[in-house]
Amino acid sequence: MSEFLAEAIGTFILILFGCGVNAGTSLSKSLSNKSSNSWVVGTLGWGLAVTLGVYASGKVSGAHINPAVTIGLLTSGEINLISAMNYILGQCLGAFIACIFIYFHYLPNWYKTESQEIKLGVFATSPLINSRWSNLLSEIIGTFTLLFGLKFIGTNEFADGLNPLIVGGLVCAIGISLGGTTGYAINPVRDFIPRLAHFILPIPGKGSSNWNYSWIPVIGPIIGGTLGVSLYNFLFENIINDFLFLSLSLFIITSILSVMENRK
Repeated sequence: MSEFLAEAIGTFILILFGCGVNAGTSLSKSLSNKSSNSWVVGTLGWGLAVTLGVYASGKVSGAHINPAVTIGLLTSGEINLISAMNYILGQCLGAFIACIFIYFHYLPNWYKTESQEIKLGVFATSPLINSRWSNLLSEIIGTFTLLFGLKFIGTNEFADGLNPLIVGGLVCAIGISLGGTTGYAINPVRDFIPRLAHFILPIPGKGSSNWNYSWIPVIGPIIGGTLGVSLYNFLFENIINDFLFLSLSLFIITSILSVMENRK
């Protein structure tokens, strides 16, 4: 199996189960839309989605299933540009196919659900407080935590086959602790491709795909992922490169803009 196909399959599984739990816990006339703890159910669902995606593709491609991971490792020299492009194209393909599956699986429920916000929420993230720089900062911090944590996990030896469960647990922790601000995309493909699918697919009464917000869950994870990898390499491996200064500078600038924005 090629790395392209492995990333496509892994990301397909991630989005199928991740957006699937979003749909099941939010669309009308869904039997799983009964829980008063839908946020906890959602974070567990996404954590398991990551776990299964990693199991599916890990031995072939290393299971990036996230361009923020791929770009972070690219900036540290751990993969080359051609491989990175191959990974990201596979991730995009797998994510879009998964969205088509979700659309058809819940086809009757789209008609029974009136809320345009809920329909978009199945596919894409959005904050309850529209604060551009604070939202961007949240995505940077969330993805920094993900990549910094992944590097820690990679340095430890677990029983064979246990690593994907630990990674899924990390995603659950991020969702429960840090996800309440923006919905924790922490993965450009997890938000952009499903948002694109929402735009393209003939979902009845779907409304806007909120493209004005779409750049935040793409740019934020790229900055945060690069910072997570670069800072880990600097602190624990004494490796320093220009991307550390660039990503750290963008983090500081975003933090300042966030403070200024909320003082208005």
